[in-house]
Amino acid sequence: MRFELLTTDPSGARAGVLHTPHGDIHTPIFMPVGTAGAVKAVHHRELTDAIGAEIILGNTYHLYLRPGMSILGAAGGLHKFSGWNLPILTDSGGYQVYSLGSSRKITEEGVVFTSHIDGSRHVFTPENVIDIQRTIGADIIMAFDECTPWPCDYNYAQDSMHRTHRWLTRCITQMNATSPRYGFDQALFPIVQGSTFPDLRKQSAEFVAAQNQPGNAIGGLSVGEPAEEMYAMTQLVCGILPADKPRYLMGVGTPENILESIALGVDMFDCVMPTRNARNGMLFTTEGIINIRNEKWKDDFSPIDPALGGISAVHTKAYLRHLVISKEILGAQIASIHNLTFYLWLVKTARRHILEGTFATWKAQMVSKVSQRL
Repeated sequence: MRFELLTTDPSGARAGVLHTPHGDIHTPIFMPVGTAGAVKAVHHRELTDAIGAEIILGNTYHLYLRPGMSILGAAGGLHKFSGWNLPILTDSGGYQVYSLGSSRKITEEGVVFTSHIDGSRHVFTPENVIDIQRTIGADIIMAFDECTPWPCDYNYAQDSMHRTHRWLTRCITQMNATSPRYGFDQALFPIVQGSTFPDLRKQSAEFVAAQNQPGNAIGGLSVGEPAEEMYAMTQLVCGILPADKPRYLMGVGTPENILESIALGVDMFDCVMPTRNARNGMLFTTEGIINIRNEKWKDDFSPIDPALGGISAVHTKAYLRHLVISKEILGAQIASIHNLTFYLWLVKTARRHILEGTFATWKAQMVSKVSQRL
């Protein structure tokens, strides 16, 4: 994997190209979340042809439990199993383990947890998480870490951060001791932690930067902290992480979050928000946010968002509301495709303005638009 930084806008926003074994990724980029090897309610064809996705995200925890490593290994990895031929990134499962709460126990060795599917007991260690991701076969794989909650006690955040660093060292050792299974290289991204404590974030960013891995991630944000704290930590970390490596802000977020974080120097994003909110009737548009379930849209025969083209320009708000209220599966599909189309439009338009040197002016206009409720 190789990152080519094309330009940095005066605002600090960056445009680049991430070259991977399964294709190029033009940054800044948003990665649709395909937790179990599929983006909910969206076919691969729509992801590529309608939405313009260049990479999707899978989840180690969920894929490990189902379908399991024996199936994925026999299939030749997730690319062949799912028929997705473009790049894939896999999260290490650290966030899912964090979210299990009382169903897991963290030790120096790793994490013992019970499956949410059948209650069976499992162990994740830095070593076997690397092995699992070797079997899944993603182009970009994440180091095993602990995502601390917010708010978080300083001493706990500090202890957790140092443990995450020790786990990272073990992940790198395991990466170097093993080989890819399917004939193409995989890139390991370490994860910066430290909660919302500036001194811890600085320590973690410096430790991660020193590992000289192909890319770097910022974790432990978008877990309930105020947006201002998220931006402050992101800005601090981006000022330390090397400029010639891609920066991935994990689990973020709203359109406004993405625009503000692009301005801070972030290159890659993922979030379940566009698809999860779509299934509940919330639409993100170029003019603002729509709750399509509201009565006001029942006789609105204008397109969902003509600026986006595709199904967003074909189907009306009234029709989509009818489908959602009627609990028709097509409603979830149209809303999901629409929201993902908007998210990809947002980052691609941001990229164009970065290349043109006009990002800051455009961003200021878009932030106020995309955050208003219609």
